[in-house]
Amino acid sequence: MGCAGCSISSNGSDAKGCGGGGGCSTGGCASGGCNRLNTFDWLTSLDIEDTDPFDVVEVSFKNGAHKGFYRNPDTTRVSTGDWVLVEASNGYDIGRISLSGDLVRLQMKKKRVNVEHVLQSVIRRANERDLERMQEARSREKNTLVQARAIARSLKINMKVGDVEYQADARKATFFYTADGRVDFRELIRIFAREFHVKIEMRQIGARQESARIGGIGSCGRELCCSTWLSDFKSVSTGAARYQNLAINQAKLSGQCGRLKCCLNYELDTYLDALQGFPEDAERLQTNEGAAVLVKTDIFKQLMYYAYEKEGTRGKLYPLDAKQVHAIVEMNKSGKRPSGLGEMQVIQNIRNEDEPEVDYSDVTGAVELPEEERRRRKKKKKGGSGGGGQQGQGTGQPRRPADPNRPNRDGGGGGGGGPRRTGGDPNTPRQGGDSRRTGGDQNAPRQSGPPNSGAEGGGPPRRSNRPPRRKGRPGPGNNDRRPPRDDNRKTE
Repeated sequence: MGCAGCSISSNGSDAKGCGGGGGCSTGGCASGGCNRLNTFDWLTSLDIEDTDPFDVVEVSFKNGAHKGFYRNPDTTRVSTGDWVLVEASNGYDIGRISLSGDLVRLQMKKKRVNVEHVLQSVIRRANERDLERMQEARSREKNTLVQARAIARSLKINMKVGDVEYQADARKATFFYTADGRVDFRELIRIFAREFHVKIEMRQIGARQESARIGGIGSCGRELCCSTWLSDFKSVSTGAARYQNLAINQAKLSGQCGRLKCCLNYELDTYLDALQGFPEDAERLQTNEGAAVLVKTDIFKQLMYYAYEKEGTRGKLYPLDAKQVHAIVEMNKSGKRPSGLGEMQVIQNIRNEDEPEVDYSDVTGAVELPEEERRRRKKKKKGGSGGGGQQGQGTGQPRRPADPNRPNRDGGGGGGGGPRRTGGDPNTPRQGGDSRRTGGDQNAPRQSGPPNSGAEGGGPPRRSNRPPRRKGRPGPGNNDRRPPRDDNRKTE
């Protein structure tokens, strides 16, 4: 299967497992484990000479991204797993022999390739200098891909460049793209040739082919089938999901290519064979107790679950065997009805009484989150802070310390740190009906009721709906009975 993780090492010079016999769980690239879409050449590991030699070999390029068939002269003396130079339309290319011998004939027959159409051949075995040139050309692919996408976007061409592949001699670059329809990229090719200084080839592929080239991990946790072993793509429809009783959820049924997953077809034949034993037109069954409606079907257990219709609601589910449903359908066609489904239901596997019953305990409230506990503590503080009055206030909030250097509104000196009381009789009626508070935070809400009602600790004061005064603009005294200040009056 494909091993994209060991294709290039950290220094970018060589593959981690290539030729070393290690680095891959399959035993290294010598066993073909690092090749995508490979065929296991089981004859190569055996010391058996091929009685009927075949002069065509299969060569894999870029870790199985694409493969081709080439003539193998006797003078090259190469075998499966060797790096070779092969002829190309413009220069040469470097690949690894993935299959040789009589298995190549079967592979060509599978892909419908005629032996007479194989014209290019293997030149020689690749040396270290050839492999270095190939890695230099491969290192240019990522930057080329980014620049190609930017150029296509600037020209406002409706296409997506998915992958770029350089030839080993860096004379040719193939751009793989996806598009909804035909694309006029004549101007794009001119810009690519002027920018990258290579021969340009544009090749349009589908969404599944793009996913196969890029690779990835599917929702099952394994590598994508299209990039490891699946070579022929069959059409997939939503009918495959319906036959398997899967919910039509586009997000779950779609793969990384945006199309329906190919694995929906893997078990479709098994489901179709199992569905042949179920009756048709068995959505409703008529009984003496009423009409029963089909709720769900267990395909492999050959069970159909029915429930009676009771004023728009469903009652108990009755599992019936497919053969019993066949008999009920035939009875309904002849005008007969069974007594009820309770007598015909299939008894499910009941738990053995000797088995110990699992005991569960209610842990609600036993484990509390720290955030909930902090909120509860805040509520307790707010609820229990209004009992005792402090300097004539019942709010329980700490009062602002008095400034000893700040004169009182009545002309007196600093009051120290103790509570301040302004002069005058506290029983004197208020002026203007305005209740003033003793010294404290002026932004705190005012009290209603008789003055100093909280001084004796008579409970929390009532809060008025009047907004608090803004800082820096005090009113005409706090609990002083003086009239409002006249700005036109001269100070003495």
